[in-house]
Amino acid sequence: MKFIDEVRIKIASGHGGPGKVSFRRESMQPRGGPDGGDGGRGGDVILKVNRSLNSLVDFKTNKRYAGRNGDAGGGQNQTGADGSDYYLQVPPGTIVRNPEGEIIVDMTGIDEFMLLKGGRGGKGNWFFKNSVNQAPENAQPGEPGKEEEVFLELKLIADVGIIGFPNAGKSTLISRISAAKPKIADYPFTTLTPHLGVVKTGDFRSLVVADIPGLIKGASAGAGLGIQFLKHIERTRLFVHMIDATGVASGDPLQDYKDINYELEAYDQTNKEKEGFFPLSSRPQVVVFNKIDSVPVDELERLVKRFKTETKVTPMLISAVTGKNVDQLVNELAKLVFAEKENE
Repeated sequence: MKFIDEVRIKIASGHGGPGKVSFRRESMQPRGGPDGGDGGRGGDVILKVNRSLNSLVDFKTNKRYAGRNGDAGGGQNQTGADGSDYYLQVPPGTIVRNPEGEIIVDMTGIDEFMLLKGGRGGKGNWFFKNSVNQAPENAQPGEPGKEEEVFLELKLIADVGIIGFPNAGKSTLISRISAAKPKIADYPFTTLTPHLGVVKTGDFRSLVVADIPGLIKGASAGAGLGIQFLKHIERTRLFVHMIDATGVASGDPLQDYKDINYELEAYDQTNKEKEGFFPLSSRPQVVVFNKIDSVPVDELERLVKRFKTETKVTPMLISAVTGKNVDQLVNELAKLVFAEKENE
């Protein structure tokens, strides 16, 4: 399924139904009087979070969504039926903006939100009866609905974001620790879309982990796919910074680490004025050397020693393919995430 995280759509609420002009015409009721009922209200357009969705792909083909119009009032003081509301099903983390880019609502921690209210139904002629005007022949037409163009933007919500250069093993890791099944191969840009996986921690709790693809040097300036997906780690609590210990792709795992952190800092500079933005470079990182099964022991020891000397960071050593030390990594992530949640 294609991953879509930005769409532009038109929404419209329903018109209110017109009121009715009607008079009682019954035998034995010579002074029946007005009995025109009110029109029904127009349907609202309501955002509703669907937690089984993780893309806006359903909005790609249909660009207009509308609540139904209210029905007209009837005789004998019958009120017209209300128009049915239209529920827009969106993934958690969806942001709605107006054409000027201003945020209307952020569907983080919110299950429902009314975007457009339907028009009010018009009053029938019974409403206008009074001691002076006992046979009114007028009714209201019903309030028109509203129509707007809005932008939907998705930012994935995850506890942990896995970052790193292509072929560092991000997809392999998320496929091992969760039920997510991203495409995996040994060439760059195998993963073209973010993937979410739910990781069971063994204590009846779970973590949501996101595999963020496409980061390369220069991503924050638009190179490759990184700028497209960097926004999806804005809502993660911490990062697993995954590094290919073999250095096959870049030649220097230490430089890989520095380059990715530079991209995070550059992204922060670009977005620092955004309301509520929390810098990516300030997030906690669990640095992981992957593919240790493919590196000679003495070479790995030299690499870890050099890395610790230059960065003051001690990396975890794992093999996502064989599963070596993966359980320890999951336990460490659970400890950090749940500690942060308890402090909120």
